[in-house]
Amino acid sequence: MEINNQYCVIMAGGIGSRFWPMSTQKNPKQFQDILGTGRTMIQQTFDRINKLIPAENIFVITNKEYIEISHHQLPEIPLENIVGEPVMKNTAACNLYMLNKIEQKNPRANIIILPADHLILKEEVFINKVEKAFEITENNDYLITLGIKPTRPDTGYGYIQFMDKKNESVFKVKTFTEKPDLEIAKTFLESGDFLWNAGIFIWNVKSIKKAFENLMPEMTQQFSECEYNSEGENACIERIYPKVNKISIDNGILEKAKNVYVIPADLGWSDLGTWTSVYENATKDENQNAFKSKHILTYNSKGTIIKLKNNKAAIIDGLENYIVIDTEKALLICPKENDQLIKDYVLELKNFKKGEKFM
Repeated sequence: MEINNQYCVIMAGGIGSRFWPMSTQKNPKQFQDILGTGRTMIQQTFDRINKLIPAENIFVITNKEYIEISHHQLPEIPLENIVGEPVMKNTAACNLYMLNKIEQKNPRANIIILPADHLILKEEVFINKVEKAFEITENNDYLITLGIKPTRPDTGYGYIQFMDKKNESVFKVKTFTEKPDLEIAKTFLESGDFLWNAGIFIWNVKSIKKAFENLMPEMTQQFSECEYNSEGENACIERIYPKVNKISIDNGILEKAKNVYVIPADLGWSDLGTWTSVYENATKDENQNAFKSKHILTYNSKGTIIKLKNNKAAIIDGLENYIVIDTEKALLICPKENDQLIKDYVLELKNFKKGEKFM
């Protein structure tokens, strides 16, 4: 396949509220160097896919208030390829928006969709899997996702049940379930025929456009009103975006489509969506505590992640499997097992008088 038919969309519009208090409205986690590598999450995502796709074929879809920081962190990408949504409408709308923009440029395009804030340690394996997926979508009406073998019954991920056929590298998806409750997640893990949905999708323009037309006709019609890559695009998007349905592409397309396929991939993957996932990928001491400061002393503490602002001193005694995160404006202390509740904590804090300033 010609290289100019390969495109990438990096989704970078989230706030990362499960990652509070480090991730905030003004500085979401995708624009931060979470693991101390010297590159932010969105920069690492670009570096990874740029090995396969040229910068001029890479797009970023984000909140319009993050266009400037996106361009600052990714100067290699043309400014016109960094697209701002006027309001957050989940992932179906942003995928359809970018589909229309890319189709106008190249109706034969094959597109990979990447979240901006995921960790992938096995980059060569990732590239090989993406190349395989592009080969398939070039000539097939397939909607492909990369699937990760689950290691725990996590309620923060979507799950993919596949039809097992020996000697195959791509499998037809039987069911596609977004973020089940804990009991259902446990049954998925025990069955052995479920994978985590990594949120990485590969498809050609024709296939995903047909899926939107068949499964989300109202949204498709709304976006058809605009003329893309033109002077009038922004004004049109500002007008239609508040009207479109707020729904994920998982719920809107992938759970309903009959042509969804999965490629199992051992990528050394984590979505770094919670402090527990950061803990799992961090360096730990002999008591399995994760922290970098030389001025932190721990006693009778195990399995705890500690991150303090400005290298301040701290003494931690008696905490087992906890999260301790300190920033200029806020302090979080909670059990790791409650990391999925941080989003709820933030919503409650927001209701306090002047609570917005901590977001």
